[in-house]
Amino acid sequence: MEWIMLLFAGILEVTWACAMKASDGFKILVPSIVTVVGYIFSAVFLAFALKKLPLGTAYAMWTGFGIIGTSILGIMLFNEKLSLMQMVCVLMIAVGIVGLKLLGD
Repeated sequence: MEWIMLLFAGILEVTWACAMKASDGFKILVPSIVTVVGYIFSAVFLAFALKKLPLGTAYAMWTGFGIIGTSILGIMLFNEKLSLMQMVCVLMIAVGIVGLKLLGD
């Protein structure tokens, strides 16, 4: 159950980060509200996951989900560009997350 909580925390982290970008510096109401609510619930789900998971592993995975998710959605939603080296680095983060899950139990 703690891994599901961590996954929800990661999804909400990506949600609030993308909503923050869409809020144009908190000038647009709906994305601003999504940012605040998403941030709070992301932290709540992370806190629940931390009841059972090691801090270093859970935090690394939570931020990793955010990096990977926001990188992908930044490209898809905001026409952002990643260089080849940036893509390689994001891929290394993904490999690290998989390694933490597979080797951490």
